[in-house]
Amino acid sequence: QVQLVESGGKLVQAGGSLRLSCLVSGRALSSYAVGWFRQAPGKEREFLVGINWSQGNTYVADSATGRFTISRDNVKSTAYLQMNNLKPEDTAVYYCAASPSLAAIRILVQYWGQGTQVTVSS
Repeated sequence: QVQLVESGGKLVQAGGSLRLSCLVSGRALSSYAVGWFRQAPGKEREFLVGINWSQGNTYVADSATGRFTISRDNVKSTAYLQMNNLKPEDTAVYYCAASPSLAAIRILVQYWGQGTQVTVSS
């Protein structure tokens, strides 16, 4: 069992930056990859970035390349999503997720967080 708790979502202006946090807890975390997804109103949930919890290698969606970065702090058991040059179209609920496979994280998520709202004003 893995628990994920997101935080850090808020209202920001276009062009700004924001860092989201995901507190990860549970057993055998080294066996999981942790990733970030988002879902805008009326749209499907979209994969952004993922990280192998033990090795630290990452997997970035094309749509996230250049502006979104994932990292993790094993001591704090926290994953981060750094978002730069935010745009109004980045407005969405951002979810943290855990998967047994970084390569398959897009389609194989075993645990979800509750989500945190990010709103980007123009």
